[in-house]
Amino acid sequence: MSNLTNMGAAVGELLKERNETVAVSESSSGGLVSAALLAIPGASAYFMGGGVVYTHRARETLLKINFDDHPGVRSSSEPYAELAAATIRDRLGANWGLAESGAAGPTGNRYGDAAGHTCIAVAGPIKRVLTLETGLENRDRNMWLFAEKTLATIEEALRAAG
Repeated sequence: MSNLTNMGAAVGELLKERNETVAVSESSSGGLVSAALLAIPGASAYFMGGGVVYTHRARETLLKINFDDHPGVRSSSEPYAELAAATIRDRLGANWGLAESGAAGPTGNRYGDAAGHTCIAVAGPIKRVLTLETGLENRDRNMWLFAEKTLATIEEALRAAG
């Protein structure tokens, strides 16, 4: 089992123990977070669904988030990650929403964020929001690091929630 799968298993066990569910909105991690959560048999007990919200069209279609309704909010930011986490949680009726949005590389994004930048948020009984800067231009490595940090963040929130 990979480290990511082990992390997904730990999160899944905590969710099952709590009889709670999660929904995921991810972008720069490209589905790795969802894959880690789904790699565990019995994931349907806690995984409500989610999506790789990689484009404006995906954001508007899957999350129904229009930035005209949220002045000053942009992708790859902590406010957007918080909004995406709360929105995916609410849209799928989960206890927890988890979101990641960033720039995997090898270059930065249109907002001026460097490669290796991502924002992660958890929306649920405990809220978390953070920015990760890896300092790396390696797209593949950043995707894995983003997914690992996202899973570590939800695990921390689940443990803090008791």
